[in-house]
Amino acid sequence: MFETTTELTDLQRLLDASVSGAGDHLRSIVTPGERTLTAAQLVRVATGICTLALATTTRRGEPRVSGVDGHFLHGAWVVGTDPGAVKARHLADRPAVSAAHLRGDDLGIFTHGTAHPLNPAGAPAHPRWPATLDHLQRCYGPEGFVWDEVVFYRIEPTWMVAYSPDPAGLAGSAAPTAPPA
Repeated sequence: MFETTTELTDLQRLLDASVSGAGDHLRSIVTPGERTLTAAQLVRVATGICTLALATTTRRGEPRVSGVDGHFLHGAWVVGTDPGAVKARHLADRPAVSAAHLRGDDLGIFTHGTAHPLNPAGAPAHPRWPATLDHLQRCYGPEGFVWDEVVFYRIEPTWMVAYSPDPAGLAGSAAPTAPPA
C-alpha cells in the first residue's frame, strides 16, 4: 500500500461518487456496500504488477484495447509503453482512457480517466516520476527496462468502481506481490 491517509480518503470519495452516479443496471450488479470494495480493500488487492486492459481511441473515435502492466500507486494506475507505439500516439493526442483489471469473477476494477506522461521524452519529468521509477525498479529490477526508452503514464481517475462478490474474503486473501528487490 502506497496511499497516504488523504489519498485513501480521496479514493473512497471517488469510489462512492462513481457507484452512486452509475446506472441502475450497474448498481444492481455491484450492489454498493455489499459487492464493492472500499478504498482500503482496493489498495490491499491491487498490489504488485496487475495486468490491465487499456482502451484508447483512434483519430476517428474507434476504440482500441491492449494489455499493459499496471501498478496501483497513490490512488491511480501507472502504465507504460514504447514511445513509438500506436498506443503512445493515441495517448498523446487523446489522453482520455479506460482501464480494467479483472481476476476471473472474483475482482473487477474499472477506471476512466486521463493519462498524464510521467517521463516524457524531451520534456521535464512529472514530480511523481522519481518515486514511481523507484517502485518500478523494485518490481522489475534495476535492469528491467532501459528506463528512458519506455514512457510511463499516470491515469488520473475520474470514475472508478471496484467490484467483488466477496470483498471481505478477497481483501483478506494474499494478493499477488512484486518480485523481491
